[in-house]
Amino acid sequence: MEGGTHLSTTVETLRDIHPTAVIDPSAEIGVGVRIGPYTIIGPNVVIGDGTEIGSHVLVERNTIIGMGCRIHHGAVLGSDPQDLKYAGEPSDLVIGDRTVIREYATLNRGTAARGRTEVGSDCLVMAYVHIAHDCVIGDHVVLANAVNMGGHVVIEDWASVGGVTAIHQFVRIGCHAFVGGASRVQKDVPPYMRAAGNPIELAGLNTVGLQRRGMPEVVRRELKRAYRLFFNSTLNVSQALERAREELKPFPEIQRFLTFVEESERGIIL
Repeated sequence: MEGGTHLSTTVETLRDIHPTAVIDPSAEIGVGVRIGPYTIIGPNVVIGDGTEIGSHVLVERNTIIGMGCRIHHGAVLGSDPQDLKYAGEPSDLVIGDRTVIREYATLNRGTAARGRTEVGSDCLVMAYVHIAHDCVIGDHVVLANAVNMGGHVVIEDWASVGGVTAIHQFVRIGCHAFVGGASRVQKDVPPYMRAAGNPIELAGLNTVGLQRRGMPEVVRRELKRAYRLFFNSTLNVSQALERAREELKPFPEIQRFLTFVEESERGIIL
């Protein structure tokens, strides 16, 4: 008994929880967690080691937050889906490690369709972003201020989306893509590309982003060839896919681009 009591006291000293915070007894709080004034941590919440949660944050329920995250003032995580079909079924929100969520961002749980909303590791979710039910956000994604998305959106690793951009439900944004601010994204944005506008249009390869991430020049050249085949030629998508598989070097990046286009259900932007 004495050993157990001593261990509990030692662990508690490794947390910094403001006395005005309200924490449900079922919540699991990791070592080194800091929780600010008037924050509410609801039932079935797990907070990983070293995560910092600011003041007036609401983590409503059924949410897993990874290690080393930073959740800023007024953010709302794990709230009910804004979906008329939601009937109170159990669902989750899962956030990876070292992700930063800025002021007043809202992240809903999933619905019966997927059961969870997911945000990866090392992401930056800026102020007033809304991540809707059943969305899947990859690793190293940057969502600038007031990006708002419908349900079931998929944003792949290393993509960046500019501020005040609206993303239609079920849209996919491919890896390493860049979407300019104040855009309206109603169709899929292929990986490695730049796009912007309302209505949105492609604007070439995301050359600067790919260079910063160390993509070899030979791969970038093949992606430019793919861009010309699909978007600067008279070929339709089926014809461009056939030509690309015949003519382009089979780098993994090329295969990922072609698979993304082939599997698009909403259609890709042009």
